Amino acid sequence: MHASPPRPLVGVPACRKLIEPHPFHTVGEKYLTALTDAAEVLPLLVPALGERLSLGQLLAQFDGFLFTGSISNVEPRHYEGPASRSGTAHDPARDATTLPLLRAAVAEGIPVLAICRGHQEMNVAFGGSLHQHLQEQPGLMDHREPQSDSLERQYGPAHQVRLTPGGLLAGLADGPIQQVNSLHQQGVDRLGEGLRVEAVAPDGLIEAFTVVTAPSFTLGVQWHPEWQVSNNRFYRAIFAAFGEACRRHAGRGRAA
Repeated sequence: MHASPPRPLVGVPACRKLIEPHPFHTVGEKYLTALTDAAEVLPLLVPALGERLSLGQLLAQFDGFLFTGSISNVEPRHYEGPASRSGTAHDPARDATTLPLLRAAVAEGIPVLAICRGHQEMNVAFGGSLHQHLQEQPGLMDHREPQSDSLERQYGPAHQVRLTPGGLLAGLADGPIQQVNSLHQQGVDRLGEGLRVEAVAPDGLIEAFTVVTAPSFTLGVQWHPEWQVSNNRFYRAIFAAFGEACRRHAGRGRAA
């Protein structure tokens, strides 16, 4: 009986959250489930310890990284934006961990999938900026989920995205128009350097991008493909492609 090959290791940077009276490092279960079931990798939490972590060791240990969504927002000082309004949730420990890790992982050719806050982090990491309140921008839709609705409705299809012909996502989808969910208030303003648009919402908001010069799979999406990933062919294809890229990366390491 032949043993199955080990699954690629995927690092998932955590959020630092105060659960009274102590700080905890947390990752949403839906991301871990999607990685396990749809990408077929082994997810491991990366604590949000910033400079106390060794970037070199992380890059050597992992075959991919998933940057998740979160209730917190990237601190605007990282993109020279105006100060946040009172009550805005921030996570400076996560920013200190993810922004340098994103740049380093892409440069090293390690597969990266970034979702919602992760998508915004990637844009900022490459020199882009963010709208802090999309619903107040002329011509842009309200991309927030209705807070009074059930989770099923909040994560249900909210609007279309048009995929860029010949792009990564276009190669994974069964058509140029796809339905996605929408649960965010912030979004891309100025696109980061070297990023290529992969999908746009009907109002023109950039909903997905890749890194033009990335040696491996690198994708940021503003929606949440991890939600009930097994029931959505497009979402599952995204995770499957990410998982396959992680397997290729792991295979190179074993061959070396």
